[in-house]
Parts: sequence; structure tokens; C-alpha cells
Amino acid sequence: MLHQTAVIIGYLASVLLGISLMMNDDLKFRWVNAFGCLFFIIYGFMISAFPIVLTNAFLLLINVYYLVKIYRTTEDLELMEFKGDEKLIHKFLGFYKKDIHHFFPGYVYEPNEKNIRFVVLRDLVIANIFIAELKEDGTAVIKLNYTVPKYRDYKISAFIFNKENKFLSEKGVKRIVYESVANKKYQKLLKKMNFKIITTNGTNHFIREI
Repeated sequence: MLHQTAVIIGYLASVLLGISLMMNDDLKFRWVNAFGCLFFIIYGFMISAFPIVLTNAFLLLINVYYLVKIYRTTEDLELMEFKGDEKLIHKFLGFYKKDIHHFFPGYVYEPNEKNIRFVVLRDLVIANIFIAELKEDGTAVIKLNYTVPKYRDYKISAFIFNKENKFLSEKGVKRIVYESVANKKYQKLLKKMNFKIITTNGTNHFIREI
């Protein structure tokens, strides 16, 4: 029985390490890799393989070091508006087109001076692009709010919806609306950002008051 349990834990550790190596997000990589190392340590103790224990204990300490470093690092976030037809914006949207369509299926960029549009810079790197159509009643309908894979750790969304509320208010925004959200991971993000779900004609709308 003990042998079978050890085998299961060993396989689980291998799977976690394998999954971690496929992750682009450094934070997720460190967490998953750390758990993989932890399970290998348990596995090593169970089969009395102390070289496995020592190696993975060392790797676990490395992961913990970088996790502490990530959480303690203060990054510079800055919101920057754009006019609508800059070449850099077109290049950015073209580069991430396939991934953008995972979250905003069929999205096509159409410059419109009436839209609210800005990018979020994270240490001077474009991390997010935000485009919303502002209605006369103060409703901002999200057309695109896309964060690049490397920076999907909720910091960008918290920056936009919490810290930069004043900016949105000054633009006349009273509420933010997603007319539909197909991606479940994105739905999870919006719930974390305190968006409420309102169902109309069988479609879930995500709404947050400013």
C-alpha cells in the first residue's frame, strides 16, 4: 500500500513539474514547480531516496526565493492614452491577434475617436490594451481589454478598475459593461474584480459601477 502511494505521489510530482515548464507566467511557474518539488521531497522520503530529497529541497528553496522576490517587487504601472491609428498599436494587435481572439472572439480593431482607449505600461512595456465604447448614459461597453500572457496576475486589472477609477470617472464613465464573456478564465477575473452578472435574454452581462 505504501509503495503504491509513493508511486502515485512520484507521478504527481512529475506531472506538476512538466506542467510548470509549459507555463509562460513566471508566478504560476514558480508555484506549480514548487509543489512539484514538494511532492518529490515526500516521494524521496517514502522510498528512502535522499539524493532526490536534497535535490528537490534545494530547488524548492530557489522557488520560494523567487516567489518572495516577485511578491515584494514594486512595478511601475502607467496608463497612456492613444489616438487610435498608431503603427505600434496595429503591430501589437497583429502580434497577439490569435490570443486576443481566445478572449474576444472575432474582434476587429476599428479606430473611433469617441472610444476610450489606452494602454497600460508595466515597467515601460505594453502589458495591456483597453478600448471601450462610451454611451451617453455613462456606460462604457468593453470592446477590448487584453493583457499579454506574461502579466496575467491581476495587477493590471486592479490598476485599471481600482486605482484608475478617477481617470474613468473623468471620462464620464459611470459603469463598465461586458456584453458577453465566453472565456471562463476571464469570467473568473471579472468576478475577482467585483463585476456582477446580470442575465438578459439568456446572455450573461458583467457589470461594475464606478
